Amino acid sequence: MPPTTNVWICVAGVIALVVGFVAARRELQTAVGLDKLVAVGRVLFAAPLAAFGAEHLVLGKVIIGAVPVWMPVRLFWVYFVGLALIAAAFSLALGIRVRLTATLLAIMFFLFVVMLHVPNAVAQMHDRFIWNVALRDLSFGAGALALAGFLWSRDGGENVAVWVGRVVFGVVLMVYGVELILFPQFAPGVPLEKLTPSWVPGPHVWALLTGLVCIGGGVAILIRRYCRDGAAVVGLVMTLLTVFLYLPILLMASGVPAVLEGANYVWDTLLYAGAVLLVAEGAPKVRYGVALADEVGGATADPLRG
Repeated sequence: MPPTTNVWICVAGVIALVVGFVAARRELQTAVGLDKLVAVGRVLFAAPLAAFGAEHLVLGKVIIGAVPVWMPVRLFWVYFVGLALIAAAFSLALGIRVRLTATLLAIMFFLFVVMLHVPNAVAQMHDRFIWNVALRDLSFGAGALALAGFLWSRDGGENVAVWVGRVVFGVVLMVYGVELILFPQFAPGVPLEKLTPSWVPGPHVWALLTGLVCIGGGVAILIRRYCRDGAAVVGLVMTLLTVFLYLPILLMASGVPAVLEGANYVWDTLLYAGAVLLVAEGAPKVRYGVALADEVGGATADPLRG
């Protein structure tokens, strides 16, 4: 892998991030509190898509190994997915054809789970990391599905797509939370194989706290009235982990493979933050214990819909 591999991956993600923040500046100005983070949830979801899309294009001959052997022209599908991810990233960042993009992303991630991850997990039943990767992509699809359902709903209420996305994400979060508490030596966030670096003070404490946030956030997401706040808190924690844990890991990495691994953890954690914020976007705002969508008969005015 040439050193420029990591450059292209990071540049694509950063460009999408900047473009998205510029496009969302009005929503950021009007939002208050955690709603500011919800307002840029699509941007946080979009930037990693652009980074992973670029990764498909520059590392196509490596990623082809993940494509099922029974599929024809396997390299074509690697590049096709890469271009689709980049297109989806800028669709979300710029607010163009978002309903269609969210729907197609949900289908794509669910196909990844069924075609790639489930067969791998079944073949290695006792490897929890493979199952966690499957649950991770299932969560990405659930976030996109919740956004698609919200945007397709005419009255701003909860439909089947929003409900499924919310329930799937909430359950996965609770599973992740339990794992983080049981295996505190691994880096907090999505529970994968990365060990917490030695320079992190009190690593078991951070794992415990993150696990509790995931469990509490999962429970809150399952309760529609508290879904928005619960999802926003989890999104905040995942964003902070991206900035203060995984970004330093990337910056301190040496060698092309280590830098690539660090970049993947940065974008992966940010993508998870964006996905849970998509769930928050589709949930009703609550004021004084009353859902605002219910308060006005199910109608909500949202300039971002479309």
